[in-house]
Amino acid sequence: MKRLLIVVDYQNDFVSGSLGFEKAVQLEQDIVQLIKEYQANHDEVIYTMDTHPQNYLETYEGQYLPIEHCIENSDGWKVYGKVRELLKDCLCFKKETFPSLELANYLKDKEYQDITLVGVVSHICVLSNAIMAKAAQPYIPIRIDITKTASNDEDVHQKSIDVMKSMQFEIIE
Repeated sequence: MKRLLIVVDYQNDFVSGSLGFEKAVQLEQDIVQLIKEYQANHDEVIYTMDTHPQNYLETYEGQYLPIEHCIENSDGWKVYGKVRELLKDCLCFKKETFPSLELANYLKDKEYQDITLVGVVSHICVLSNAIMAKAAQPYIPIRIDITKTASNDEDVHQKSIDVMKSMQFEIIE
């Protein structure tokens, strides 16, 4: 049975763009190595992309986070760095908000040994997509590799880890 790796929102705007932060940049090599490991083992790798319209600032989310980011087809929307090439043939789930319902629907009919999530931002999109994965696959381990996951707010990142532990996610440290 295959393992599944989900790379969450590792996009230019979250790494080096309008919402970028240094810790996200530092994740690149570790995420690259993990993707290569999964691909070498013929395990499945998929990814999510935060995807917003041109009028993002007029959307519900844009009212609460008034910083344009991940506008579809912009440079900030693209997958960051070396990760982009590794994911080019992988299944992508574009999402307009934090979690992806399409991701959950895709996962519910699959059989995996386990599911691991990496990427950014830990307390928002990683957490919400982990919850979707857990809803779709309640009987297998859902893991969050926090060595390959980050937030621009370290305090909230640590709190989200506590929340994830309380929700029975396995935390890889």
